Amino acid sequence: MAGLAALSVDVPLARWCARGNCPGDLAKLFDLAESFAHGAGIAVIVLAIYLLHPAGRWRMPRLVAMTLAAGLAANLVKLCIARARPRAFDLELSVWDTFQGWFPLTSAGSAGQSLPSAHTTTAVAFAIGLVWAYPRGRWLFPTLALLAACQRIHAQAHFLSDVCWGIGLGSFIGFGFLRGWLCPRWLERWEASIWRDSEPNDDAETEPADARRQAA
Repeated sequence: MAGLAALSVDVPLARWCARGNCPGDLAKLFDLAESFAHGAGIAVIVLAIYLLHPAGRWRMPRLVAMTLAAGLAANLVKLCIARARPRAFDLELSVWDTFQGWFPLTSAGSAGQSLPSAHTTTAVAFAIGLVWAYPRGRWLFPTLALLAACQRIHAQAHFLSDVCWGIGLGSFIGFGFLRGWLCPRWLERWEASIWRDSEPNDDAETEPADARRQAA
């Protein structure tokens, strides 16, 4: 619903960004936050968690799986709906002209793959997974995902509506993995195996099933 509402301001907002109206310091903050939505940045964060928090390693399979699934889902949607990116579109035209057909597959190229924002979808699913793993970051991780989403608009890579739909898709996949209805059984068994094989220590965590119930 937010994506539909955003259609009314998509082009004016893109035009505002194209004119360089965003304050410099805020633009730098957006650019830095992109790493939270980029594969390389996410890989570094996951590696840091793996090395610094051994007791939480059993969460890694689900965290990585939901993040990868979100990015894959966004890219699959791009193959079904062709929409021009702001930087490849005449911003004097109507927002409806940004939509350029159904099922373009790869023929539209990157310039025609604006919907949805894969960066935003990935960042939102990743943030949901991190909040599940580290509840104390319930404000930090979503804020980073939001800043990454703003960067996509500022960089003229996506319209506001693309970002909104990315948030929706990322939330659907993230919560689907946490609640279990998108999470395959073999992944749950893998988590349980990692948890059982971990050495008991003072930082020991609750069993995966108990932690999921607490998160729900």
